[in-house]
Amino acid sequence: MPKVLISDKLSLAAADIFKGRGIEVDFKPGLEKDELYKIIGEYDGLAIRSATKVTPKLIEQADNLKVVGRAGIGVDNVDIPAATARGIVVMNTPHGNSVTTAEHAIAMILALARSIPAANTSTQAGKWEKSRFMGVEVTGKTLGLVGCGNIGSIVANRAQGLKMRVVAYDPFLSHERAAELGVEKVELDSLLLRADFVTLHTPLTDQTRNIISADAIAKMKKGARIINCARGGLVDEVAVRAALDSGHLAGAAFDVFIEEPAKENALFGAENLVATPHLGAATTEAQEKVALQVAEQMSDFLLTGAVTNAVNMPSISAEEAPILRPWAELAQKLGLFVGQLVQSAVDEICIEYEGEVAEMNTKALTSAVIEGVLKPALFEVNMVSAPVIARQRGIKIAETKRERHGNQGTFMRVVVTTGNSTRSVSGTIYSEGQMRLIEVKGINMDAHLAPHMIYTVNDDKPGFIGTLGSLLGQEKVNIASFHLGRERVGGEAIALVEVDRKVPRAVVEKLRALPLVTYAAALEF
Repeated sequence: MPKVLISDKLSLAAADIFKGRGIEVDFKPGLEKDELYKIIGEYDGLAIRSATKVTPKLIEQADNLKVVGRAGIGVDNVDIPAATARGIVVMNTPHGNSVTTAEHAIAMILALARSIPAANTSTQAGKWEKSRFMGVEVTGKTLGLVGCGNIGSIVANRAQGLKMRVVAYDPFLSHERAAELGVEKVELDSLLLRADFVTLHTPLTDQTRNIISADAIAKMKKGARIINCARGGLVDEVAVRAALDSGHLAGAAFDVFIEEPAKENALFGAENLVATPHLGAATTEAQEKVALQVAEQMSDFLLTGAVTNAVNMPSISAEEAPILRPWAELAQKLGLFVGQLVQSAVDEICIEYEGEVAEMNTKALTSAVIEGVLKPALFEVNMVSAPVIARQRGIKIAETKRERHGNQGTFMRVVVTTGNSTRSVSGTIYSEGQMRLIEVKGINMDAHLAPHMIYTVNDDKPGFIGTLGSLLGQEKVNIASFHLGRERVGGEAIALVEVDRKVPRAVVEKLRALPLVTYAAALEF
């Protein structure tokens, strides 16, 4: 009989779900780390919220652990690479607390507009400072959404109910989806200039870290207010404090912080600050919902092998796993290949299946492709949430299936269309299980996918390979393998170079400046 440990304060209804499915369960919230390390080896499943830290050290002790279930969307407290290396499935519940988090953002907007927390403190202290707490109406004001996915779109809907104008910055939001939501899609600088309130609803990635910087704050209108109920690190907290003290910002409301628990913070003490201790998902309804959801998902996995809302493996049945798993890995990497190259909003993702792969259950494969395309911009996306996120952003998804035709036999092609470009890549799996790229940008080639790669597009003229190799040698970047392809003699050519380490951004810039190079990028798989 499978055995599950609930180590955080989940609804007791989760324990009832496990018991009802015939799974032994121990409810032990608040365990000290040493205690958890001692007993984790007894369990097949671990159900958590945010308090338990699933570290490499814990995973080393978890000899029998097969699945970690996070009741909530964020998995920052789980070491995903370490869990994956041990074959542990990590699941989350991506949509169970969306409404609750959106409502908290709206509550923060209203609290800022009317200085409710400070007025409450003052009044209960026996003061009567009506003139001090002069507020502003939200009716007719402009709300700027940085991120308009699942939570952001709910915030937009609620704000429109308050008669606010809503503008949104989101590279993955299509104009069609924006029109459907009744929001105006704008660039970030335009949003900053126009918004009376700026609220963030985007994951924390390399692209979004400090997206609201000191420079960005300087572009905001005097008297604007900023709200962050998404992730700590999206906003430069020191810069916000300076803008509050100078009066450039009229207020700020933060539910999340760079360091949590936030016992000390540069923002604390500002008169016009509203701060809450990461309460975005903290409602009875949301906690009940995510607890039930994670218990059902973990039970399905432990009893049948079904994988739902996994962040580190495809969602496929136990029967399909041996056949689909390598193709799903290829699909995700093909999507990731293109996703790291696109530089504007994606309009359409088309996946072509030919040969034996076209006869498989391609739903998981298509989800894996979408995950790969979106992942560079939306770090927390997974195979299950990827189609939903794509649909929310108005991205068209198309599948084409064909019988075997030509010399390649079985393969899949990913074609991604943006407003100003179309990019394509094809791959297959050889009989010995090797994943290979067989076409990039319409140019035939034969290359494997390595963890660190350099991709270049160049004019097919003598001297390019030597120049490229010399530059990498000067920068101490070791070449492991070199793959070339060209459309015709003297035409456009591409190179895929496997290297031993992640390529620094400065090296990429030097590659782009080389003679004959029209494009260069560093790729990570």
